[in-house]
Amino acid sequence: MARKYFGTDGIRGKVGEFPITPDFVLKLGWAAGRVLADQGEGKVIIGKDTRISGYMFESALEAGLSAAGIDVVLTGPMPTPAIAYLTRTFNGQAGIVISASHNPFYDNGIKFFGGDGNKLSDDVEMKIEALLDAGIDVVPSEQLGKVSRLDDAAGRYIEYCKASTPNQLDLRGMKIVIDAGHGATYQVGPAVFRELGAEVIAMGISPDGVNINENAGSTNPAGMAAKVKEVGADLGIAFDGDGDRVIMVDDKGEIIDGDQLLFIIAMDRKKRDVLKGGVVGTLMTNLGMENALKAANVPFARANVGDRYVNELLLANDWQLGGESSGHIICRDVSTTGDGIVSALQVLKALQNSGKQLSELISAIALYPQTMINVRVQNKRDTSTIPVIVDAVKQAEIDMAGKGRVLLRASGTEPVIRVMVEGEDSVEVDSQAKKLATIVEHEMC
Repeated sequence: MARKYFGTDGIRGKVGEFPITPDFVLKLGWAAGRVLADQGEGKVIIGKDTRISGYMFESALEAGLSAAGIDVVLTGPMPTPAIAYLTRTFNGQAGIVISASHNPFYDNGIKFFGGDGNKLSDDVEMKIEALLDAGIDVVPSEQLGKVSRLDDAAGRYIEYCKASTPNQLDLRGMKIVIDAGHGATYQVGPAVFRELGAEVIAMGISPDGVNINENAGSTNPAGMAAKVKEVGADLGIAFDGDGDRVIMVDDKGEIIDGDQLLFIIAMDRKKRDVLKGGVVGTLMTNLGMENALKAANVPFARANVGDRYVNELLLANDWQLGGESSGHIICRDVSTTGDGIVSALQVLKALQNSGKQLSELISAIALYPQTMINVRVQNKRDTSTIPVIVDAVKQAEIDMAGKGRVLLRASGTEPVIRVMVEGEDSVEVDSQAKKLATIVEHEMC
C-alpha cells in the first residue's frame, strides 16, 4: 500500500499547511495511540527541538495519545537520538520527536521510534495511516492516559554520550568550537565536551523559537569555521536542528563532511581490528569515499538516500557503520540511529588513537568535486518519466566522458528535486549541475 502521509523520516511540512496542523497532529497522536494500545501497555516518550511550533504540537500529540489511553512522558527540547535512547532505557512502547531537523523554523514534523529505539516498521506506520481517516473515539475517563515530565532527561543522555566510546575520552588540553545551530543540542552538546575536559567555545546556543538552523549549525558551518581560526581551536563541531547530524571543521578551518568523518571512523576501527564487515553509504556518497575504502580493502555498499535505508542495509549485511555526506552517521554498536554527538566523539577517539590532527587524517581521502542544487518544484514527479530531463542527464554523462556521474532525486522531506553532479573537473561539474537544474526547473515548475 502506498504511503499517504509518512515519508522517509516521518511526516514533515510547513506549519499551518496540511498535514502539519494541530488538528491533524492530534489525530496522529490518537491513531498512534490506538495502534500501540492494540500491541500492549507502555508509555510514549515525547521530545522536540526548539521550534516555536513545538509547544503547539506537543500539546496536540499529548491530547491524542491520552484520548487513546496511552501514558506520555515529556522531555522538552532534546536531540532526536536522545529520544531513541530514552525510549529504550525507559522501556517505552514508542518514542516521538517533534522536529523538522535541518529545515527552517516554519517547517515541523513528527517522527516515531519503536520500543527498541529503531524507526517504526512500515507495517506499524501503515496501521497508523489506516486510522487517520477514521473518527476519534475516546477511551472511558478512568482509562485516559496520564502525562508526566522527565526532569533528568538531559543528564541521562549526557552520561550516555560520554560512555559511548571505549575507555572514556579525556579531552583535556583541547579547544573545541561547538555550534548547536540554536537547536536541540544547545544544552547537552557543549556539556558533553566540557565534562570530558575540553575547553568549549559554544555558538548557536540561544534558541528563540525562530532562529533554529539560521546561519548556524551543520547546514551553515562557515561561521564555525571562521571561529575556529579566530580562536585557534583544535577543531569545530556543528550539529543540525535535531542533533542527528554532525559536520566538523579541522585545525586549518576546513569543513569536513559526513563522508570524510565516516571514513575516519572506519579507518580507526579497521586499524583496531574492530570494524565489523564494511561501510554503508548512499547514492549521494562521494565517489572518492568509495575509492578510498576500496584502497583500504573495506567493503562498501550504497543504499537509497535516507537514514532509514542506510540502517536497513546495515541490518541486512550485519554491519555496524554507515552514513551520509550530510553528516548523518550511524554506529549501530553504540546507537540505533544517527547521533551527531556520539559520531563526533567517535571521530575524536580516532584522533586520540592516531595522535594526529584532523587535517592529517582526512588526507587519506580525496573527494571528487560535487555540486548539488535543490530545485523547488510544485509536483515531485519521477524525473525518469520526463523525456527532456532523461535526455539531458544522458548528455551530461556523455559530456563528462565517463569521469563523472549524475543523480536526480526527489527529497523525502521537502518539495525539491536534488540535482547532483560529481566528477574530476570542478568547472565541468558546476556547469553541468546548473544546466540540469535549469532544465528541471523549466519542466517541473
